[in-house]
Amino acid sequence: MALEYDVLVIGAGPAGCTAARYAADTGAHVLLAEKRQEIGTPVRCGEGISKRWLDEIGMEPSGRWIAHEVDGARIFSPDGSFFEVDEKLAGNECGFVIERDLFDRALAKRAISSGAELMVRTSATGLLHENGVVTGARLRSFGKTVDVRAKIVIGADGYESQVGRWAGIETSLKPKDVDSCFQYTLVGIEGDCGFNDFYLGSHAPGGYVWVFWKGRDIANVGIGVQLSRIREKGQARRLLDNFISKREELSRGRVIEQVSGAYSICAPIERTTTDGVMLVGDAARVTDPVTGGGIRNACILGKLAGQIAAEALEAGDASASFLAKYERFWRDRLEEALYRNWMVKEKLTTYTDEQFNKIISAISDYDWEKLSVLEILNAVKEKYPELQADVEAILGM
Repeated sequence: MALEYDVLVIGAGPAGCTAARYAADTGAHVLLAEKRQEIGTPVRCGEGISKRWLDEIGMEPSGRWIAHEVDGARIFSPDGSFFEVDEKLAGNECGFVIERDLFDRALAKRAISSGAELMVRTSATGLLHENGVVTGARLRSFGKTVDVRAKIVIGADGYESQVGRWAGIETSLKPKDVDSCFQYTLVGIEGDCGFNDFYLGSHAPGGYVWVFWKGRDIANVGIGVQLSRIREKGQARRLLDNFISKREELSRGRVIEQVSGAYSICAPIERTTTDGVMLVGDAARVTDPVTGGGIRNACILGKLAGQIAAEALEAGDASASFLAKYERFWRDRLEEALYRNWMVKEKLTTYTDEQFNKIISAISDYDWEKLSVLEILNAVKEKYPELQADVEAILGM
């Protein structure tokens, strides 16, 4: 069985759905293939997003997929002191906690409304080549093998991406560039649901614990631990259990869902394109190395890939040299911040609890007008001048 399309998108997460939509908007014949039987599940995500970028992909905030809106975030040191980042300091970066499965389905509906076709329970088993050039992919759908010929393949197959490897793009990760995660959704808990909370220090080696509120008494409570710090199976879950057990407001909660997974915290990879192929989202390794947030970057790359795919089709040129335009666009937009945050991550993972305590204490006591790199440095210099060099290293100065 063989099918023909202009664009084949492998993976129907935020990046894949956005890419399919923007390619289909131009009239391209697009197939969106998703290995799971339904879009958006299982959810492996903290479900927190900022607001600012949604209009960039033409998404209006909707009560259908927004569970809760927060006023900001609090960053806790190991001794319990915290720095509050509210809308006054962070501007429009404050955001929403979403129902990720419903958000993904909303993106998929937009793609289908634009003309993309969707096949669920359909996984890629390899790429098709002619004369060394990718010409599509072999899919397995409902027990049958389907060869899909396409002028362009967009790999949106997530953290565990195979498309990049099959296309000869280096996407492998070192243990220090991966966070292993575990998360509960807890109900019956207490706390300030106006802020999402981040806890730094040794209770989450090389990562952090998060509490993302989905309502007055319900939140996603999870942990990310640097894979190079994992010593035994199940360690991330045990560390999270220990963290929760020491906090009465969380320990009284009841579990209604639990998920585990991993995400990349690496520097930008060398390339995300080759002849006939573009990688987007987690497959392109554009998750923020400090926060672990990936939805915004995934959608931005998805939009760019869909638009460049349409241009390549119109030009009749899907070569690596033509698709390099996609590389330039997304790197101009995101690469500097991703690389800077990777360097920040590299430094933060070496910090002791005492260092975290001092830095958070300094910035929480400071009289802020507006959050900026220079003001963070001034705050630390004012209270702990001996930490100036450390903070400059974190901020990439």
